[in-house]
Amino acid sequence: MKTAWLSLSLAVTLAGQSPPQAVTLSITGDIPRPVTLTADELAKMPRTSVAWSERGPKVTYQGVLLYEVLKHAGAPLDQQLSGQALSSYVVAEARDGYQVLFSLAEIDPAFSGNQVLIADTADGQTLAPSQGPLRLVVGGDKKGARAARMLERLTVVRLRK
Repeated sequence: MKTAWLSLSLAVTLAGQSPPQAVTLSITGDIPRPVTLTADELAKMPRTSVAWSERGPKVTYQGVLLYEVLKHAGAPLDQQLSGQALSSYVVAEARDGYQVLFSLAEIDPAFSGNQVLIADTADGQTLAPSQGPLRLVVGGDKKGARAARMLERLTVVRLRK
C-alpha cells in the first residue's frame, strides 16, 4: 500500500512538471542573415563571462556576447557601424513579452566598454527556469532593468534607411 501511494504521488508530481523547452534565440529585422540559433550553435561561438550583481553578492555569468550574435547575423558592426547605421538599435524580447533596447553603438566594443552578455549559466550552473534558459546580463549597468530573463528574440531596427 505504501509503495502504491509513493508511486501515485510521484506520478502526480511528475505530471505537473513541464518538459524543458528547447533553447532557441531568433535574430530578425534589418539584417542580411536572419537566423534562429540553438543551444549547440551558441555553444560554438566565442564565450566569455561577466561578474554582475543585481542584488546581493556578485554572480559570474557565462555565455556569448550580444555583439557576437548580432555580428553572426550580419548586423552593421565594427567598420560598418557609421553614418546611417548609427541610428540602428536592437530590441531584446523575453518569453513574457518584456522588452529592452540597446543601440548598436552601445554593444560594439569599438564604441563602448560595456559587455552585454547572453548568459546560459551562472556560477557554472545552468540557469533556473525562472531565469533562462537565456538571459541578458549588462556589465556596467547599476540596475537590472535591462537584464531580461527568458530571452527569446532579438530584432534589429534601422531608423534611417
